Amino acid sequence: MSILTKKEMSEEDIKFQYITPALLKNWDKSRITMETKITDGQIKLNGNLVHRDKKSAKFADYVLYWNSSFPIAIVEAKDNNHTVSHGLQQAMTYAKMMDIPFAYSSNGDSFYEHDMLTGQEKEIPLDKFPTPKELIERYKTVANDGNGLSENEVAAICQPYYSSQNTYEPRYYQRVAVNRTVDAVARGDSRLLLVMATGTGKTYTAFQVVYRLLKSGLKHKILYLADRNILVDQSIQQDFAPLGKVIHKINVSKDDRTTITSHQVYFSLYQQLVGDDDTEHFSELFDKDFFDLIIVDECHRGSAKEDSKWRKILEYFSSATQIGMTATPKETTYTSNISYFGEPVYTYSLKNGIEDGFLAPFKVISITTDISDGWRPLKGQRDYYGKEIEDRIYNNTDYDYSIIIADRINQVAREITNYLISTDRMQKTIVFCATEDAAERMRIALTNLNADMCAKNPDYVVRITGSDDYGKKKLDYFISVSSPYPVIATTSKLLSTGADCKMTKLIVLDENIGSMTEFKQIIGRGTRLREKEGKTHFVVMDFRGVSRLFSDPDWDGPIEIDQDYKSRVKLGVKKPVDTSKSPSETHDPSEMPYVDVNGCSVHIINKVVSVYDSNGKLLRHENIIDYTRTNILGEYADLETFIRKWNSEEKKTAISELFKEHGIDLQALKQSQGMEDVDTFDFIMHIAFDQKPLTRKERANDVKKRDFISKYNGAAKAVLEALLDMYSNEGVQQIEDTQVLKLDPFVRMGKPAALVKLFGGKDGYLKAVRELENEIYKVV
Repeated sequence: MSILTKKEMSEEDIKFQYITPALLKNWDKSRITMETKITDGQIKLNGNLVHRDKKSAKFADYVLYWNSSFPIAIVEAKDNNHTVSHGLQQAMTYAKMMDIPFAYSSNGDSFYEHDMLTGQEKEIPLDKFPTPKELIERYKTVANDGNGLSENEVAAICQPYYSSQNTYEPRYYQRVAVNRTVDAVARGDSRLLLVMATGTGKTYTAFQVVYRLLKSGLKHKILYLADRNILVDQSIQQDFAPLGKVIHKINVSKDDRTTITSHQVYFSLYQQLVGDDDTEHFSELFDKDFFDLIIVDECHRGSAKEDSKWRKILEYFSSATQIGMTATPKETTYTSNISYFGEPVYTYSLKNGIEDGFLAPFKVISITTDISDGWRPLKGQRDYYGKEIEDRIYNNTDYDYSIIIADRINQVAREITNYLISTDRMQKTIVFCATEDAAERMRIALTNLNADMCAKNPDYVVRITGSDDYGKKKLDYFISVSSPYPVIATTSKLLSTGADCKMTKLIVLDENIGSMTEFKQIIGRGTRLREKEGKTHFVVMDFRGVSRLFSDPDWDGPIEIDQDYKSRVKLGVKKPVDTSKSPSETHDPSEMPYVDVNGCSVHIINKVVSVYDSNGKLLRHENIIDYTRTNILGEYADLETFIRKWNSEEKKTAISELFKEHGIDLQALKQSQGMEDVDTFDFIMHIAFDQKPLTRKERANDVKKRDFISKYNGAAKAVLEALLDMYSNEGVQQIEDTQVLKLDPFVRMGKPAALVKLFGGKDGYLKAVRELENEIYKVV
């Protein structure tokens, strides 16, 4: 048995033989994790394919810990054909992501160190790797720009995270967010801002911050503020559940000043603490110095304004450490929560989340109607009520705001419905409308278009708005992962922020949005990943040109791919009751003109594919058919080349697999075009070379007319006739697979071995199938 030299060893061998023993000399196994996953790998949307790019997932060879909450060193290994410092850049990249102070690389000869705090580097002998005590002491001394760690900071670092079977380990960015926040609090900072994109676990992060500060004794009385009851209840019931025994939800009408002081973590709506008449209930219940920590959830919504109710509460409890949490740090040009809380201690953006594979990427379908850019009434034209319509040009900024065009509502609803029919009619969908009344009109239109689904459950479509008591009661069911209904929620503002809509797969924009903050919050309704439940991405359908905001410098992207959506003509629903003939009961004729279908007929005229890079920069406009055509012509220069390649391919499915590498699922694309009965061969010829497509049935009938099969006799002839019928019904992939002989009707003809024997053996059978394929694809 030959023993490998060091140069012949793989990276795994080097780790096993040299690096691991060197680390275990001074580091206990409990302080080391190997092959530590940092990111999951980005989910890619290529054409109409969705897959997780596992190659982009990041793993650290070794992570060394001060304790379970604080990683202190990272080591990247390389085989011995690389220099000792070859893996250092990779280690430093990971160390920067994870806030790890010491980065190392090794090839089995020695270690090479980069001190992330001082910027200095040095080589260390293999048997001289620093001990835990040495690294901890170095960090204690050099941290905080050389000022070192205080006793409070050390106490905070030594306090572990909360963990249980029902609580997952923090992701790397959550760990960084918690550690930086806890460290800043321990350092004595009074105002902190934490910026984390929607869907990245802000509440979980807040819980871990609160848990560690309570357990370390740095904080004792904590107030958690939110502006919506659902946010408070979700937090108490889910992420903060482990602290249930010390939690109290403030109720101003029932709470008593003498008994309310016995809890540790208090949750409240700011509306509870400041009444509608500006009554300061917080001062009635609590002394100014009662709380030593206040967390403001979704602090972008008004807390930065000097005259806001938030600020009254924060200024009263000014002695408390105050932490603002938001997905959108800047609110307007004039008001920024940064001006109150300061620069963020940590930022994890939507772009970061999608690139790391923790958030769902999305496609954008931009849809234009023939009146999007302008509609002008005829001279003297009157609306449904007989009122003369003001003579001017109306556009997307007017519809549902200053004029109602009924057929536009129908066309938007029909486009949404066609999309759901062609994909999944039970996917959670939010339709953002201009006003609450517009949300009701959209609900009516969608109900009529989806009458078959509403007959199964009347909550298939529900309006969920601030004034709709019935809809608000359905909100918990809509955001529930386990509850199938409601499926479609029409809304105005209620669902734009805060509501944890984990399974939302379609977001429809039918309102004008000028605020980047609101836009990011709306997009954030779909960013949560639920791979086990089948949610890998989501779709944004834009009817108002709002997706222009993706090109705004304030957008932090990325839009992975902007997917065109073509009308499914063959999949369209039956014509519904025409809701445009009469206005909904919610419309007040004195408010704005109401134009029915007779006054303005609306048509969809354009749907565009816009592909963006990871920074939200527009790369190109094209539809999925053009994209497919471009890729086909990239593989096959002309029709003759394509036919020759097709006929020379032993298995025709190889052609489909080739296109999957380009992100094109030809089967799904055929279905989207209503061409399921057309062979892939004909579909490609039609798309790329403008040839008239034949259906599989037509090709099978041509083979029968040419009487090709008659040269075979008896059972062999019957086998080929059955294969031709199977091709006609299901396609060539079925007849190429010899396993087909185990299926009906072949099982009734005999065992596979006996059927193959009819052709002189397996080679003869495969030759006959090949000849049949050549006959099927004969170009006459």
